[in-house]
Amino acid sequence: MRSEAAPQPGGLERFASPGKGRGLRARRRYAVGELLFDCPAYTAVLAVGERGSHCDGCFARKEGLSKCGRCKQAFYCDVECQKEDWPMHKLECSAMCAFGQNWNPSETVRLTARILAKQKTHPEKTQSEKLLAVKEFESHLDKLDNEKRELIQNDIAALHHFYSKHMEFPDNAALVVLFAQVNCNGFTIEDEELSHLGSAIFPDVALMNHSCCPNVIVTYKGTLAEVRAVREIEPGEEVFTSYIDLLYPTEDRNERLKDSYFFSCDCRECTTKEKDEEKLKIRKLNDPPSAETVRDMIKYARNVIEGFRRAKHYKSPSELLEICELSLDKMGAVFEDSNVYMLHMMYQAMGVCLYMQDWEGALRYGQKIIRPYSQHYPAYSLNVASMWLKLGRLHMALENRPAGVKALKRAIAIMEVAHGKDHPYISEIKKELEDH
Repeated sequence: MRSEAAPQPGGLERFASPGKGRGLRARRRYAVGELLFDCPAYTAVLAVGERGSHCDGCFARKEGLSKCGRCKQAFYCDVECQKEDWPMHKLECSAMCAFGQNWNPSETVRLTARILAKQKTHPEKTQSEKLLAVKEFESHLDKLDNEKRELIQNDIAALHHFYSKHMEFPDNAALVVLFAQVNCNGFTIEDEELSHLGSAIFPDVALMNHSCCPNVIVTYKGTLAEVRAVREIEPGEEVFTSYIDLLYPTEDRNERLKDSYFFSCDCRECTTKEKDEEKLKIRKLNDPPSAETVRDMIKYARNVIEGFRRAKHYKSPSELLEICELSLDKMGAVFEDSNVYMLHMMYQAMGVCLYMQDWEGALRYGQKIIRPYSQHYPAYSLNVASMWLKLGRLHMALENRPAGVKALKRAIAIMEVAHGKDHPYISEIKKELEDH
């Protein structure tokens, strides 16, 4: 194995990051918007809900895809895409035929099955593992509580249930390690509006450590991950990405990091907590709320966010919208509209309105969200870009072209840095501008 500090092509090197284990470091200067590196997926699975609108092989979005002749459930651009995906799709094709409507492994299980198949057919290092091999992934096995171990055992049972006729598996202990590695190192691929497209493994991208003030951003071109600078990076500087949504205050971010990745962040943002006051802004009242009232409202907000996440699985859209409106009324007695907990519920309400095709309702929420989003998120945030994009498309749908053009251009300005000027998403948005 190469030494930790061995230089890598393209001005980057793997190194021992103090207090963080291994990491990625720049060997030269990178300008804002510059591509540091790209990484093809080691393996990827398209979300079941996106079948028919995206190619199962390359994740391209297009009309007139051809379906697999056997299972009739996977769709491809052409014969070439289908042939390329066949070594992975064949794990599922027969099973989908056999199980019919009962074929429902989770995305994590599907991704893990593909990793096992890939390791068997490609035991040598792949193009995705120039800096970090899948076998080197951290599992944090010693930090798993009983609940997480039980969830992994459920995934292992599903793996055996859906794939045992077509695969040989390592022993249970090795599978526990692999699932733990996937949970810590897997990526979700999203489109330009941050809708979930699928899951993938990008080993070299997984080498980067986390910071709540990242200097790079990861975007996707199909199943290719691209890493671009969102701040100037000097030689010798560590390359940091963000593992989580950066909207929330320090305590919330670190709870999420501990729960999913088993560490706390010590970046400047977490040490100074300088954005927390603005993120948790309290309404200016003649009779200011007590510290206890504020604490209770934060607790209520966290509970309602968690409750809403669960309610999505069984409540109707109108019931979900009612939860949003009631919680916004209650929190609004203490919190400013720019408070991140208010923004969270507005965002959920906007999503429900979009689902119900209530364009005016969605637009109302989006217009309240965009300005505080621009304050709370770092520069060149995908969350801000996707909100401008949604607003632009809503304005266009409601035949307010001047406002639509303005919003779409704001989205493009961020995306040209985050995605690169030649990204297909940007071409699509520019075409929308021309067509309206």
